Amino acid sequence: MATDPPTSASDERPTVSTPTTAGSPSAHGAPALTRASAVWVATAAALLLLILLIVFMLQNTTKVEVHLLGMAATISLGMALLIAAVGGGVVVAIAGVARVAQLRMNARRTRRGASDPEETRDGP
Repeated sequence: MATDPPTSASDERPTVSTPTTAGSPSAHGAPALTRASAVWVATAAALLLLILLIVFMLQNTTKVEVHLLGMAATISLGMALLIAAVGGGVVVAIAGVARVAQLRMNARRTRRGASDPEETRDGP
């Protein structure tokens, strides 16, 4: 039966660690995430979505009649769905802006209350 020869501490070579800088690859060899790379990925994703939107619009050219507030119009199905999606996005954006404004006002009140304790006390 063959056995491995015993290893001594002198056989093991110490590893040298080098400090990593912001632009150098990490220990696993993957480059660090930068703002430019995030913008590049976001741009590629947006272009892919635009291509899919164009294909959707070209495939849904059937004319439909749309009624809104007593008015009627005949437009393509793809355009009607696009308008509905954009309208939904606007509603969500308005709700998001209102929530951010609400949180900022709450944070401002909290900061003012913490910085000036005499305003919160009752008079003599």
